Amino acid sequence: MASFGRLADGTEIGLFTLTNGRGFEVRAITYGAIIVSVRVPDRRGAAADVVLGFDDLQGYIERSRYFGAVVGRYGNRIANGRFTLDGRSYQLATNNGPNHLHGGVKGFDKVVWHAQAERPDGGTRVAFSYTSRDGEESYPGNLNAIVSYAVTDRNELVVDYEATTDKPTPVNLTQHSYFNLAGEGHGDILGHVLALDADQFLPVDASMIPTGELAPVSGTPFDFRRPTSIGSRIDAAHEQLQRGSGYDHNFVLQGAPGLRRAAHVVEPSSGRTLEIATTEPGVQFYSGNHLSGQLGKSGHAYGKRSGFCLETQHFPDSPNHSHFPSAILRPGTTYRSKTVFTFGVLP
Repeated sequence: MASFGRLADGTEIGLFTLTNGRGFEVRAITYGAIIVSVRVPDRRGAAADVVLGFDDLQGYIERSRYFGAVVGRYGNRIANGRFTLDGRSYQLATNNGPNHLHGGVKGFDKVVWHAQAERPDGGTRVAFSYTSRDGEESYPGNLNAIVSYAVTDRNELVVDYEATTDKPTPVNLTQHSYFNLAGEGHGDILGHVLALDADQFLPVDASMIPTGELAPVSGTPFDFRRPTSIGSRIDAAHEQLQRGSGYDHNFVLQGAPGLRRAAHVVEPSSGRTLEIATTEPGVQFYSGNHLSGQLGKSGHAYGKRSGFCLETQHFPDSPNHSHFPSAILRPGTTYRSKTVFTFGVLP
């Protein structure tokens, strides 16, 4: 473990480097369990960092838009910060207009995780653990969470999530890296070609909360069942695109429960590819619409749509929609989720 700096109270933030010895490298820190870099070769063998972020800890503290972080206790939005569970109403912080977003004012992206590095067969692994106390950010129950990152010889980043609780509570953990497969700081992502294994998406209201409808993607700019460039329809005159200033919507994944493909992305100029498989029922596709020139690594300015997120997760606002897959964790059960990011190159 190396040092990535110290918080104002003197707490040291650790930096872990995971590598498979074949040019694939992932670095992560104990603050927010943030992935600070992912270095991947292109078709010529030249490696570049493909996630947006900062060179130092202060950037993540002061200027981050959840770059690279684990978000929770509940990733995405909860309408008006309110939900009812077993007859009791809870009021969470409203930190995104009228709504609750990504765990509140001090979500899992802003806490220090304990880390333990391991070296299992076939790769290198680090496990981050955090105990969220009963009442933290107004959520019920003591929640013990573990998030592990592992790299494999197949240029996979495997993310495993696990959690237990002593009271019923909503849980929806996800990884919030912004990707640019041309390399961070190398322009926008509109030329990336995206395929999503989803034939439905969740329309949202004016405050970006799902209406409850599972709408077909067919005939809309949300149809990525065939590979389509991100920029080809992003500015179409469609109410949902206008509400999100682009794509910021949850897609309903096809296939039986279990680990299955969610998305495939190609960046034509570098030849880099990214395939995502997950056990989650949905994936939030965010096209970086609200990036506004933050200065990131090496002084790169991250302008509008200079990175995209594919956040594997349960649906937004699930505690308030009984027909959505349940995101409630109860005592005696274990929350488990897996997402695999596989990086490759075109021939």
